[in-house]
Order: sequence, then C-alpha cells, then structure tokens
Amino acid sequence: MRQRSGARVAPAVVAAVCAAALNTAPAQAADEPDPYVFGAGARPIEGAESSADAEALEAGTTYRSSIGPGGKLNFRVDLDAVRNAYVSVVAVPRTGAGLAYSEGIEVTLQDGQGTRCSSANEKVGPGRFARPLAAAAHRTIGSGRSTCQEAGAYNVLVERTAAADSAAADASPSGAWELEIRHVTEPGLSRPGPTAAPTEWPSASPGLPGGGTKEVVGGTGFNDAAEISEGEWSSRMEPGRTYFYRVEVDWGQRIFGTASLGSTSTENFTFVGEALTMRLYNPVRALVEDGGTGSYDGRQKQAALDPLPEVAYENRFAISDKVQGMRLGGDHYLAVSLNPQLAEKFGKEKFGVTLRVNVEGDAKAAPPYAGPVGDLGVSEGEKAERSGMMRLVGVAGVGTGALLVVGLGAWTLLARRAAAGAPQGVPSGGTGPGHGAPRLPGGTPAHAPGPPAGPGAPQSFGPAGSPYGDGPG
Repeated sequence: MRQRSGARVAPAVVAAVCAAALNTAPAQAADEPDPYVFGAGARPIEGAESSADAEALEAGTTYRSSIGPGGKLNFRVDLDAVRNAYVSVVAVPRTGAGLAYSEGIEVTLQDGQGTRCSSANEKVGPGRFARPLAAAAHRTIGSGRSTCQEAGAYNVLVERTAAADSAAADASPSGAWELEIRHVTEPGLSRPGPTAAPTEWPSASPGLPGGGTKEVVGGTGFNDAAEISEGEWSSRMEPGRTYFYRVEVDWGQRIFGTASLGSTSTENFTFVGEALTMRLYNPVRALVEDGGTGSYDGRQKQAALDPLPEVAYENRFAISDKVQGMRLGGDHYLAVSLNPQLAEKFGKEKFGVTLRVNVEGDAKAAPPYAGPVGDLGVSEGEKAERSGMMRLVGVAGVGTGALLVVGLGAWTLLARRAAAGAPQGVPSGGTGPGHGAPRLPGGTPAHAPGPPAGPGAPQSFGPAGSPYGDGPG
C-alpha cells in the first residue's frame, strides 16, 4: 500500500470522521441502522441458475450479490493443483424480518464431476431474528485425499435454506438477502508437515483476563470489526443488532471468550429465549464455534465458547468442523447479537454487554509456505493505517454532534497551518477508512525460527528440527 505523509493523511481522517457523523444522523433518526457494512469496492455479480453459465470469482476479490427465498446461485472458481482455496458467503437478512429456526445460508464447493469438496452452513437458530449469517467452503490439498485435488474449474453453489413454516415472506418486495462473497487462496508448503490433527487439548476454561475493563464500540461486520485483544471489554448494544470484534490469534495460540448480558431493574416476570448469541469465525469467515445465553429474565446471563485447540496447520485434517476451523493464524472474529425482543419486554434502548477474551500461548512461526501468502495477508503499513482510521471512525458511537465539532475543529486547524505554510490552502483528502478485505493469515515470516527443540518442547514451524523437515524450503 502506498505510504502517505502525516500532512496528507490528516485531511482524509477528518473527512472520514465527518462522513461517519453525517452518515450516522439519518440512520439514527430513521431508527434503521445499516445491519452490515460491506467491503469497499465490492464488485456486483449475479449468480447463475446453472453451473454452465456461472461467472468466475477472482481470488482476492470481494463481490456483492443477493439471493431470494429458496434461491440457488452458481459461481465458478479456477483452481490449480497446489493452493488451498476458500469461498466465504455472508448473507444479510432484512432487519426486523421474522425468520424460522432453520433458515440460513449454505455454500458448497464442487469439482468438475460435481463431487463435493466441502460445504458449510449457518442457520438463524433459536433466537429466530435477523442477523448476518456467514459460511465458508474450502478445497484442501493433501493428507491422502483423492477428490478435489486436480487443477481446473470448480463450482460454488450458494443456497438459501428455508423451513416449511418459514416466515421469510418479508415486507420487502422480493424478500431477498444481500450477499458478500469472497474467494481467497493459500499457498502450499515447501516441505511436508504433520497431518495428524490433535485429539486432546485443555478443557478447563481460563480465569478472568486482567488489566481492567475497557470500553469499545463494535463494528457492523467483518470489514469494520472493532479491534480488541486479550482483556475485558464493555459495550452498549441495541437489541436486534449484531456487533463484530476482531481478535488476532497467531499460530500456536488458543482463544477463549465469553459475553455477559448485564442485569436490568425491570421486574415484570417475563423472559426472552436466546437473548444473546456469540459466534467465533476464523480468518476466512468460517464459523468455528457459537454459544448462547438461553432464557433471560433480567438477571445477568453469559454465553461462552467451548475450549478450542491452538491454531495449527494440521488442524485442517481433523474430522471435527470446530478443530478444522482453527487452521489459520491471523484475525479471528467475535460476533455478538442481541434478540430484538429484549427491547419489547424490558424496555431498554441499549443493554450493557461485557466481553472477556483470553488468548493463551506464545506465538509460533508460520508454516513454511512455498510462496507469498498474498491474498491471506496485508502489509504492516496497511494494517497500521487501517487500525488508526478505524479507531477514529469508531468514535461515531459518542454522538454525531461531538464528531462534527471534532471534525470541524481539526479542519480549521489544518486550514490555518496550510495557510501559514502554503499559498493554496488545505490539500485534498484521500479515501475514507477501510471497509475492505479483513486481515488474514500470514503475519509471521514463513521461515522465522521456532522455540528451542527438546523434550516436551512445543512443535515449531522453523526450518530446522521442525515437523516440516530439515533444510531450506
């Protein structure tokens, strides 16, 4: 990514803050906030009824489409015989739509013979309310697999699942769900490594993270997810909304998280079923684990993730979907949703929710990839710029008026400085903050040294003495 000087970044930051403020006001006034922020520059694409007419998805590109009730869409991906491939689909039902438990989205990757490489789905679940749903299918190379290993054209089938009692007849004209589709690939390894996935890992939940509670405003999707780390985080959440948080979990680390819905002073002897849900997605937006609070009666309730294994390349060869999900180091995502019935039965505009996140273990070196990570990573400069911009835009939660004051004040200061140092005034700003592709695996150099070898020492991905063999890649 092209580096910018501070003098040129500042106007862009101010413009982004002001734009966030202006864009927030109408949404709040209409009480219809955007349920999901799509990736900037996402290409429009129409899925085909038949695989014979499917349009190709390019690796590293984000697309935007839609699907109607009971719809089936076909897309094409051209794969080689070396790289692993992933296709993720995020479906966004209309806010406020009544949905059935089994409604959802399913994505399947098939080879040229129609053989299923893998499929994944996510359903609305017991809360029965509209929220973003994400699923990712993959083509994995190696470990004795006999199918989906060849180079060629593969088909991506996206289906909107529904039940007989579906309430998907939305008030919207077509009842269509918007889709965000992304295709990424991962290079193979320069030398073989372990293919036996773990069968055991610590099952005890870790203690509370230290450092005190910090406030955070969650994002509306993967593209603007709020960056958090190990610790205790406090958020104010509106019923009927889903909030996204981004947590870096490197190779060799484990993540554990809980979300606690605070108590209320209301005593009306009522309850809300599945009031809060929390889901964990991996760097390619595949669902790994989810949890819910169950019934909420005004007393504090907590949703928790089950203990998971550490991130390791060989996890992809496991039978369990949860273990397979911990296959890539990088940004993982927590999505927390509140049931809209909370507002109806407890009469609160926002509820206090506390996230507690543990990231355990020392980071290990990345696997010895045979080539550049490419689509699965971003430059350090891009990471730093996105982080800074998103923190500024995240202050939209403090209110539109405050943002306008800050933005106008900063603009005035820049104008005065420019007038003193240049005859033509303030330079024009750049683009706003990134709602583009999320940060994905590959942050650690492929041949970085691992921990010292020895009895009981953890496995490393280093070039010598590692489970991937000796010698250069």
